[in-house]
Amino acid sequence: MPKRPIREKLLAERRHCSAETCLRLSLLIQERFLDSSAYRQAESIGLYSPVMNEVQTELVARRCLADAKRLAYPRVEGATLRFVEVFGSAQMVPGTFGILEPTGERSMPFDELDLLVVPGVAFDLAGNRLGYGKGYYDRALAVCLPGLDRVGFAYEFQLVEQLPAAAHDCRLTQLVTEQRILRFP
Repeated sequence: MPKRPIREKLLAERRHCSAETCLRLSLLIQERFLDSSAYRQAESIGLYSPVMNEVQTELVARRCLADAKRLAYPRVEGATLRFVEVFGSAQMVPGTFGILEPTGERSMPFDELDLLVVPGVAFDLAGNRLGYGKGYYDRALAVCLPGLDRVGFAYEFQLVEQLPAAAHDCRLTQLVTEQRILRFP
């Protein structure tokens, strides 16, 4: 199946989730992630700012800072994402596409990240992800070191059997939903 109908179907489904449902499921997903060995072992984490009913990440951000982990968020610069270290929510302002972005200047290159949490529209059982179609995370994942733990956050309904994927696509290492953690070799 082509990417576009999958994207349209799942974006519509996510759009129709109530704020209460999104918040409840987001908390379950974040708690599951925070209890994982991946989180416990990571000293530096890249996180996304949610939009359009994506899985929330605020609990993870607060816990990272409380646990003295280094935390970075992406900022759109041209066609790429630059991850910038933050020390609190006051450093986040609306940026490109209205998504909260960091105001700081301390870059955190991928070789300094232990774990990168990525959003998506759809995910499959092989660790592939489908984004919004602009390719920002695809380009970012393409330059990541192979040892970087790449974790997707998704509602269970965003999980499909198989997504169209190319040989150059960088797969996730894990996917966290409200029901489970899937690990990919």
